Amino acid sequence: MADDRQNIIDKAETRFLETQKKNADKARAMTEYQTQAKLRAQKTAKLRELRLARDEADRAAEAAKPAPVKKKRAAAKAVSA
Repeated sequence: MADDRQNIIDKAETRFLETQKKNADKARAMTEYQTQAKLRAQKTAKLRELRLARDEADRAAEAAKPAPVKKKRAAAKAVSA
């Protein structure tokens, strides 16, 4: 009877330790996930800022270019045809 009681206590302790380990693993995994998500968000924000700056520089460079001059067709060719 005492052996049965000790066996039950040992099983309960084992289950408790397993549960504690699982909870610690879950907490560690959640912390890692949150850290990675935060880093990904920071990287995305940085890349977005760089892309917007590049696009703005491209627009400014395009605006600074003179407009191409369109060539007119010779009126003589159109009339003689």
